[in-house]
Amino acid sequence: QVQLVESGGGLVRTGDSLRLSCTASGHTFSGGAMGWFRQTPGKEREFVTAIAWQFGTGFYADSVKGRFTISRNNTKNTVYLQMNNLKPEDTAVYYCAARDLSIISTNTFHYAYWGQGTQVTVSS
Repeated sequence: QVQLVESGGGLVRTGDSLRLSCTASGHTFSGGAMGWFRQTPGKEREFVTAIAWQFGTGFYADSVKGRFTISRNNTKNTVYLQMNNLKPEDTAVYYCAARDLSIISTNTFHYAYWGQGTQVTVSS
């Protein structure tokens, strides 16, 4: 059974930093891609960033470029999202996602595996 478990969310102030973690179990995505999406009430889930496990290079939404960094730890089968200079508009539930293809996609339908989500709240 494949599981993605996120952690690291919380309540922070504008300008603060947070690091989210997502650990995969039951499956290795070394030949695939993992990413982060976020969602606020009443809105569609939106792409934040993703990384092709084999290549290690992240792709970012314009809204987070220069502030967020995605990385992975092969040994721990974990992907991280370092979020710096957080803004109130970053407030959302953040979801980890994974797929078995190494091609990065910004489309939620292309990811077969999802975590349960972790809340990030940024106060002004």
